[in-house]
Amino acid sequence: MNMTTDSADFWETHYTGLDAQWGTAPNQVLADLVTALAATPAKALDLGCGHGGDALWLASHGWNVTAVDVSTTALSRVTAGAEALGLADRVRTSRHDLARTFPDGSFDLVSACYFHTPIEIPRQQVLRQAARAVAPGGLLIVVEHASVAPWSWQAGQDIRFPAPAEVLASLELGTDWRTERCHAPQRTATGPRGQQSTVTENVIAVRRAL
Repeated sequence: MNMTTDSADFWETHYTGLDAQWGTAPNQVLADLVTALAATPAKALDLGCGHGGDALWLASHGWNVTAVDVSTTALSRVTAGAEALGLADRVRTSRHDLARTFPDGSFDLVSACYFHTPIEIPRQQVLRQAARAVAPGGLLIVVEHASVAPWSWQAGQDIRFPAPAEVLASLELGTDWRTERCHAPQRTATGPRGQQSTVTENVIAVRRAL
C-alpha cells in the first residue's frame, strides 16, 4: 500500500493503476435506495465519485450530478464516460480534497458511498458537511463498509466497525430529519479482479424536512 499521507497523491496513484472500467457500474445499494426514496430527479452531489458509476447512473435517470473526487484521473474518466453515454450535459465534475474544501450549494440528493481512505481525514466532519448540503426535502445516503473484504487495504487487520445507529448519531442531525434506512445488510460484492465475497455494509438514508 502507498504510505503517503497526502490524499491527492494516494488516490491519483490508485486510479492511474486501476483499470478504467472498474467502478463504472452503479452501486446497487444506492440505485435501490434512490429508486425507492428519491424517484423524482433533481440535483445530486456524489462525494468520492471514483470512476463515476453512481454519477453516471444518476444522470441516466435524469439527475443533474456534481461528481466530486480528489483524483484528476478519476474525474477525467467520469467526464469521458459521460460524453460517451451522451450525459455530458448532466454531469459536472469538481475536484476537492474534502478534508479541506467542500462544494458550494445545496442538493436534493447527497451520496457518500464507501467514503473510506487509508489517509487520516476528518471523516465525520465531512459527512456532517454533506448533511448540511442537503436541501429541504432532500436525501442524504451514506453507504459504508462494515466488514473487511479480502481485497481491502484493511485485509488481515482486526477492525471494529461502528453499528449503523452509531454512524447515524455521529452525523449530529437535528430534529428536522427523518430516518428512512438505518441497517447493516449483507450482500455479495465483486472485487477489482473479479473475486467475490460476502460483505456487510452500513446503510443510512435520512431525509431533511421541507
